Amino acid sequence: MPLKIVRNDITKMNTEAIVNTAGPTPEVGDGCDVAVYMAAGYDELHALRQEIGNVPEGEVFITPAFRLPAKYIIHAVSPLFIDGRSGEEKKLRSCYRKSLKLASEKGVRSIAFPLISTGAYGYPKEEGIRIAVDEINDFLLKNDMDITLVVFDDRSTKLGSKIYPDLEEYINRNYVQEKAEEEYGDVVYRARTSINAGLEMKPRRSRVMHTRSEKSGAVADMAMSMAAPVEMYADEYSEEPFEDDYLFSEAIRERMKHVEDPFGVYLLYLIKSKGKKNSEVYGKALITKQSFAKLKKDPEKYHPDKLTALQYCVGAELNIDETKDLLARAGYALSPADKRDIIFSYFITHEAYKMIDIDIALEEHGIPCIIK
Repeated sequence: MPLKIVRNDITKMNTEAIVNTAGPTPEVGDGCDVAVYMAAGYDELHALRQEIGNVPEGEVFITPAFRLPAKYIIHAVSPLFIDGRSGEEKKLRSCYRKSLKLASEKGVRSIAFPLISTGAYGYPKEEGIRIAVDEINDFLLKNDMDITLVVFDDRSTKLGSKIYPDLEEYINRNYVQEKAEEEYGDVVYRARTSINAGLEMKPRRSRVMHTRSEKSGAVADMAMSMAAPVEMYADEYSEEPFEDDYLFSEAIRERMKHVEDPFGVYLLYLIKSKGKKNSEVYGKALITKQSFAKLKKDPEKYHPDKLTALQYCVGAELNIDETKDLLARAGYALSPADKRDIIFSYFITHEAYKMIDIDIALEEHGIPCIIK
């Protein structure tokens, strides 16, 4: 099962186990800890915690869930954030890793985690999310379990602007549909879209830009300019012939063998050529093992929807040119009229291949999340 991320109260999760952020001593802490005690039955749970005694940071223990919907509470003794250089990350990763191991040993099929240590214990929330997703995805590569991360509270929904502060500028610079329709009308925008989809553009030797004063030019010229990248410079193109040793290098020869590969075949080739494991790619892409099995069974006929194709581009850590190439083999293109496409383009261009970061950015911009 893939990881799910939800907004909810951890004590109301209808899973076989929930994880509580416990302190190292038997005293009840703030935040998640006290909420779990109150919902489970304070006196019963507190008496049992007294019997267990002190537990080091990074370790876990299990108790009945008493009055909670769950069967078990796995208590992860959460590290107090000091300065980021005092072993906090190692202990936090241990909380997730050992909680999952203990749940597996108990035969648990579904579990819900809070975002451990990011409340009263002070761990930076953006780093806490990354660590949680890393450890959970690593576990899911080898195990089947329904795992939910209760993460999107009011504070965490705005993390994207902290993690990638220039994302908004990138979107504003590349999202041109509204401006195009305002300036030139929908007919021009449709013309540009059709050019992007079907016509091969010839390399140009100079930068082409149209201003408001040039709106009287031919529709085709304007559409052609808008179909080009936002900034196109002469030094990107050259009339000089390519050197033979470059044009016919082994890498180019190998790529030429795959010019006509359909999406599934080419994706498997890229995965192999990059020295990656299939499980690494579909795990990072947050695609289930069962879904990948369909691709592997018949790669010639496999045809994903566009979102799945974009997820594979992230999972395989493709650069932007490889992404465009792979998408084209499924009949798709990155559109400047689609904010989801622009957000994916931003992260791929910046070689930022964390699906959780992409999901936060999508959520911030009102676009349905991948992780549901």
